[in-house]
Amino acid sequence: MAMKFSTKNFNDRTKDNISDDFMRKAVASAQERLHGRRLDAANELGSWEEWRSHGEEIRQHVLENLDFYLHQLSENVAQRGGHVFFAKTAEEASAYIRDVVEKKEGKKVVKSKSMVTEEINLNACLEEAGCEVIETDLGEYILQVDDHDPPSHIVAPALHKNREQIRDVFAEKLDYKNTSKPEELALHAREKLRKEFLAADIGITGCNFAIAETGSISLVTNEGNARLVSALPKTQITVMGMERIVPSFEEFEVLVSLLTRSAVGQKLTSYVTALTGPKGEGDVDGPEEFHLVIVDNGRSKILGTEFQSVLQCIRCAACVNVCPVYRHIGGHSYGSIYSGPIGAVLSPLLGGYDDFKELPYASTLCGACTDACPVKIPLHELLHKHRQVIVEEEGRAPISERLAMKAFGIGASSNPLYSMGAKVASTAMKPLTKNERISKGPGPLKEWTDLREFPAVGNQRFRDWFYDQKGGKSK
Repeated sequence: MAMKFSTKNFNDRTKDNISDDFMRKAVASAQERLHGRRLDAANELGSWEEWRSHGEEIRQHVLENLDFYLHQLSENVAQRGGHVFFAKTAEEASAYIRDVVEKKEGKKVVKSKSMVTEEINLNACLEEAGCEVIETDLGEYILQVDDHDPPSHIVAPALHKNREQIRDVFAEKLDYKNTSKPEELALHAREKLRKEFLAADIGITGCNFAIAETGSISLVTNEGNARLVSALPKTQITVMGMERIVPSFEEFEVLVSLLTRSAVGQKLTSYVTALTGPKGEGDVDGPEEFHLVIVDNGRSKILGTEFQSVLQCIRCAACVNVCPVYRHIGGHSYGSIYSGPIGAVLSPLLGGYDDFKELPYASTLCGACTDACPVKIPLHELLHKHRQVIVEEEGRAPISERLAMKAFGIGASSNPLYSMGAKVASTAMKPLTKNERISKGPGPLKEWTDLREFPAVGNQRFRDWFYDQKGGKSK
């Protein structure tokens, strides 16, 4: 699955999802649950703002010295018998991995959850080469079985489905006979996946953080599937975004503490694994061959720009879990595997404005995402910056919007015109007003009033009211 997964335009996607009552209830419930757990875990840790500041400091330091740490990481991986490949583009990354799989005559590939492999459309590339690719994260497995349904959440990809829907998918595709109890569904998936683990030729993982000092890669999961993916197949391939790196285990501990609490409100996830190269002499398990693929795919172009801080992201989805817009439109409305506020910032940078120019407008700019981010990315400011670039530098604002803003600028900069407009506004808007609300706006207003109502324009101007109170005369 590529980063962009829908051919529908943003408005059509949004209309479809706003009418999906189940999805909206599921998202709202999950947001409240995950956000509440995050707050509890943060309070229990204590000094949360100090932890956030430390996390921000670590991520900024890495980005400012990224060339040094990438070189250190690659050298240490190579010294321990691993292979390192720097991929400039998504196509280069997928082609390298495909080449490794073909040389190993791999036919069955098992994968743990990885956003960057979805970003580079890896599964489709390997399937075209004749490989069977199996997602082993339960959420991703459900979506794969359900005709490759795209993820709707960075951490909980199947958030938009309930257990009855999952039972129906399993019954149709996996010959499932039991109830919709989560325990029974999970057991059925576990039995199916264990056979896949044992038969796999190649294991592919993502990377939460790579530790430059030791050449290690870390995996943070709740299901243990990443350990099986990395321990059982003879060849392991890890794919990481070039920014997902820390100097040493000391910084890794800080960021993992922030990640687990921010993502699902846990002190620590069930499995935190650090892997260093292929299996050594005396090791009882592990791959015989290890490849680390470091993906750029547009990230280097973000370095040194006003958007650099977005690369601090540790993929916890805390911003998604507090976003009021995501709450109503769900993840699929974004049309990108990266949803929510972080997706609205990152997707246009990696995928371009042609495909994702609407996403920066899918925000109220309330700042809740910035407050929730464990590494202090100023997300609402970056969304505002995107809008500025789209209008002022890219010239992509609709003609109707440009004309409306030009007309407003002329009127607002002229005192006589502004005063006249304020006086006639109430009368001019009366045909559109019903029960003191404006619900069906014409022209450019229609896109606004399709989503929300506006209060009617008051009969009395503030200036008139003010001068009445003062006993003077309005101008």
